[in-house]
Amino acid sequence: MALINCPSCSERISSKATVCGHCQCVLAEMSAEQRLSMQKVSKIEQSQKLMNQSMIAMLLFCGGFGFMFWGEPEPTSWQNSIATGAAVLGFSWYILNRARIIWLKRK
Repeated sequence: MALINCPSCSERISSKATVCGHCQCVLAEMSAEQRLSMQKVSKIEQSQKLMNQSMIAMLLFCGGFGFMFWGEPEPTSWQNSIATGAAVLGFSWYILNRARIIWLKRK
């Protein structure tokens, strides 16, 4: 008995399991090709979700950065604080998502 990744949810399960305990995917009826295909689809879907999150993070960064420099808020105002926070949060989130995408592709 070995541990394998579920083709649907990528959680670790027993190679002899007939049903995944996490996502209830029925494994007994699947051939090896179907499992491989399902794993590829799952990986593509996860990558797409991370790309969407990266795009939202980039929009947040650009919005905060743009408002900070083109909106010209007072340096001590709450608007400046929110714009700076949005830019920092968006940039950090973007970098984190890009690292997660690279990690996913190496898996």
